Amino acid sequence: MVLRAQPITQLSITILDASTNKPTPVRVRLTRNGRAITQLPTEAVAVMYGLWDHEDGYGFQPDSSFYVAGKFHLNLPAGTYELAISKGNEFLRQTHKLVLSAGKNLSKTYRLSRWINTVAKGWYSTDGHIHIRRSPRENPLIMTWLQAEDVRIGALLRMGDFWETYYPQYAYGEKGMYKHDNHLLITGQEDPRTPDLGHAFALGAADRVRRRERYYYYDDIFDKVHQLGGVTGYAHQAETFHGYRGLILDGLRGKVDAFELLQFCVDDHPLHTDHYYHMLDLGIPLTATAGSDFPWCGQDHGHGPPERLSRIGNARFYTYLGKAGENLNVSNWRSAVAAGHTFVSSGPILDFNVTDTSAGDTAIPGDHLTIKRGNSITITARAYGHPGQVPLDTLEIVSHGRVIGRVTARDSGQSAEQLSLRLTLPLERGQWIAARCSAGPSQAAHTTPIYVTVDGGGFHNPETAGHYLDLSEQYLQEIEKLLDTPPTNVEQQAGRYRDGLKTRIDETRRVIGTLRQKLLR
Repeated sequence: MVLRAQPITQLSITILDASTNKPTPVRVRLTRNGRAITQLPTEAVAVMYGLWDHEDGYGFQPDSSFYVAGKFHLNLPAGTYELAISKGNEFLRQTHKLVLSAGKNLSKTYRLSRWINTVAKGWYSTDGHIHIRRSPRENPLIMTWLQAEDVRIGALLRMGDFWETYYPQYAYGEKGMYKHDNHLLITGQEDPRTPDLGHAFALGAADRVRRRERYYYYDDIFDKVHQLGGVTGYAHQAETFHGYRGLILDGLRGKVDAFELLQFCVDDHPLHTDHYYHMLDLGIPLTATAGSDFPWCGQDHGHGPPERLSRIGNARFYTYLGKAGENLNVSNWRSAVAAGHTFVSSGPILDFNVTDTSAGDTAIPGDHLTIKRGNSITITARAYGHPGQVPLDTLEIVSHGRVIGRVTARDSGQSAEQLSLRLTLPLERGQWIAARCSAGPSQAAHTTPIYVTVDGGGFHNPETAGHYLDLSEQYLQEIEKLLDTPPTNVEQQAGRYRDGLKTRIDETRRVIGTLRQKLLR
């Protein structure tokens, strides 16, 4: 019996940016009969990645897609294939049927178009939580991955635990920045990380900070990060690994700048606000950030629907830089993040501002707006989506955790493409005000609040402050109980730091007492 070789056809694909007509980095997935093609083109941009810094992946992503810089070639058996091309959230995805005939080469050129251009509006996207080890040699390769997901700033985080560190970076701050075509790779850290107090992150510092001998004293790390010009925060919406405990311990004492509000680590819905609103209602401002936690977060690390698998940029935050973004660098980006000029998103785009109707001053997310008692404010919120890719559903204005304005795509004058809401309110006391939006499955967005104060007062919520102070005390008691309970695994090392943690608990209790006197008058 003679086996005949199967006829092979060369497939050549070029993908152009429709606005420039030049090849552009993209994500590609090629399937046949619903199964991914396991052959990788030589043009695929490959970087080692994996859980615990292992070599779990290289050329292929968890959903069997791969990145190319705009072109690729493959020799394939004749047959019918499906080609999926994407470039992040703002470009329209494309799917094409390809019929390869025996002995006949096939060349195709496709153009990707945007449904929105946030950079043109002065907003620059960031994935604030990526774990890939890096040396200067990998910079251009990782940058292509970033550009293929249309992420402007990618924060590569060295990860640590009590015992070890992972995903090393060769430099930090300006020295660790790599820039190409007004995109940035920057460095940071997710460290300390404990199952007792949560996972903390730092972005933009001039160097890494690690003190194993004081590992559970997160505030020591935060203070040093601030000295080095960075911003600090709690990851995973402070939900997993008891992050809410650390958030209270450090946040009430003024050590925390940011809060990872949107991410796919907890469940399929990326937006979880409980612990964020807890801090805001106590009058503590926090910048909203987001990040993919690639390659960690996503459904089953590769065994779920492709749209929910771990991928760079599936959760991101946008920072307003305006004209300054035309010369994007670590300094101006970090300053804007520290100022809270952000919104988080897994699809929808938000435009949100508050205006003092008497003075005419207008504030954007993160701003503090002071008005006189009895004056009115005008709140304007808009959400942008795409009917086929980011179909908007609901836009809400939230004040002190309560919805004060709401529209849906089914209301008159609204649509799945754009929602708008405008309110004019008299104010007698301060409040934090934010916009949030829901769209298709797993698509949501939320702004950092605008903090409105009246006659120099605060923006806390007097109706919930007592509840949240009680809850804060409950979390401190959880830490105390932890210190008196033998650990169940080697990752729990809080007992080594009993005296220092008790000192910090006492300091936080004094803050809670001061807040009771101040906020509950």
